[in-house]
Amino acid sequence: MTLRVAMIGYGFMGAAHSVGWRQAPHVFSLPDDIEMAVLVGRNAEAVADAAAQWGWAESATDWREVIARDDIDIVDIVTPGDSHAEIAIAALEAGKHVLCEKPLANTVEEAEAMADAAARAAARGVRSMVGFTYRRVPAVTFLRDLIAQGAVGRIAHVRAAYRQDWLVDPEMPLAWRLQKEHAGSGALGDIGAHIIDMTQFVTGLDVTAVSGVLDTIVKQRPLQGSGSGLSGTAADGVGEVTVDDVAIFTGRLSTGALVSFEATRFATGRKNDLSIEVSGDKGALRFDLEDLNTLWFYDRTAPETTQGFTRILVTEAQHPYVAAWWPAGHMLGYEHGFSHQVVDLVTAISEGADPHPSFAEGLSVQRVLAAVEESSQSDSGWVRVGAPVVAETSAG
Repeated sequence: MTLRVAMIGYGFMGAAHSVGWRQAPHVFSLPDDIEMAVLVGRNAEAVADAAAQWGWAESATDWREVIARDDIDIVDIVTPGDSHAEIAIAALEAGKHVLCEKPLANTVEEAEAMADAAARAAARGVRSMVGFTYRRVPAVTFLRDLIAQGAVGRIAHVRAAYRQDWLVDPEMPLAWRLQKEHAGSGALGDIGAHIIDMTQFVTGLDVTAVSGVLDTIVKQRPLQGSGSGLSGTAADGVGEVTVDDVAIFTGRLSTGALVSFEATRFATGRKNDLSIEVSGDKGALRFDLEDLNTLWFYDRTAPETTQGFTRILVTEAQHPYVAAWWPAGHMLGYEHGFSHQVVDLVTAISEGADPHPSFAEGLSVQRVLAAVEESSQSDSGWVRVGAPVVAETSAG
């Protein structure tokens, strides 16, 4: 069987997802063939150029027409958050499997509608998944596995941070990620969503309450003339930044354990610094995306004379996903998670199983984001997260 894919959107994430769709069938033994059928964008010339560069068979400018086509099986959504709900729901109702970039939506209400549509579609054998790609970094999946095996014991405290610096320059233009109507929120939703999902994924626990503060450091920026990815050129005039630049918040897990979260695009010198450390009564585990082939493990059950953080190089064939790639010690990179995402989605579709992270899990993250915003806006301290969903895990 051949699964024909349509991808809607073609910015920074479009390039990354294209690598995943192109690479996965050539490296892994997938249960079904993949065809990169059509790339969709509003600018006909630009989307045609991107399709040719990234390996898509054709391009189009009307996503509704593409979704209605009988020869499309999977719809991959990499557009700004304000269009996720409309496209995903339409695709699911048309019987297409859906992969949607994170965060799932811009509001809890949109995310609830998407999760409801996904549940109805699943009853008809139509699958859906959220693109929290960092779950597919082998070291992160292995960290989750070690925690599930009891390596750290009872979890006492988690520290999770995602730090970037691409907005430190006040002349950086007003891209869509800085406008609430398109992005929903700023650092909170863009990169904070990743650390919320990663915390729930590796611990298997929900974030049930939060207390935090958001801040916008540069409140006006030059209007954007043109842009690509996280860079752009300025046009005449200035506009208001309507999202947060920094989000700092505390969370309470369903066991009562505390989590400290930091999401910022103003961490000077930090380019893509995602880190998580899980501390328990038997040990601790730490991961840093800027050293993504490595885990650090502290074993409190070892003799005191030999205790200390041990470096684990996660490149052995026995580690998650690694066997399909290179010999031990030959490193993987940022792009490989997108191939692993394709593997998990296509395998789930073939097996008739619901892939993870599900839209329900994406909704659980959205509820945490909304609670952080409520806490910051009302200065109300702790806010309960509405109707949490227990974080489900995926096979690595």
